[in-house]
Amino acid sequence: MRFSLDKAMGLHTQALFVRARRTSLIASNIANADTPRYKAQDIDFRSVLRNTAGMYDEGRMKSTHSGHIQAGGFSASSAELMYRNPYQPSIDGNTVDAQVEKAEFAENTLMYQTSLRFIDGKISKLKKAIRGD
Repeated sequence: MRFSLDKAMGLHTQALFVRARRTSLIASNIANADTPRYKAQDIDFRSVLRNTAGMYDEGRMKSTHSGHIQAGGFSASSAELMYRNPYQPSIDGNTVDAQVEKAEFAENTLMYQTSLRFIDGKISKLKKAIRGD
C-alpha cells in the first residue's frame, strides 16, 4: 500500500501557507494605517481553500479545463488579492481601519494555530502507527 504524506495531512498544509500569507498582508495593512492613499488588502481564505480543495480527487490533482491551475501551480502568494471596503473612508484616501485589521489579525492567528494543532495531531498519530502503540 502506497503512503502519501500530502494525503495524510489533508488541506491543513495549504491552509498554513494561505494563513501565513494573510498574516503578512494584514500586518502590512496595520503598518500602513497612516499612509495616504494606501488601500487595505486581504485574501478571501475560504474561496482560496475551496478552490484548492476542488483541485483534489482522491489525493490526485485533476484539471477539467485548460485554464485551470496545473499540478504544483498553486501557491499562497498567487492567491488573488482583494481590497477592503472601508466602513468609514478617510479624507486622505487610506482604507485601513486599524480596529478591523487588528481583529482580523487576531482571528487569523488563532486559525493558524488551529491548523498547526491539527497537523501536530496527525503527526502524533503517524508516529504511534509507526511505533505500533
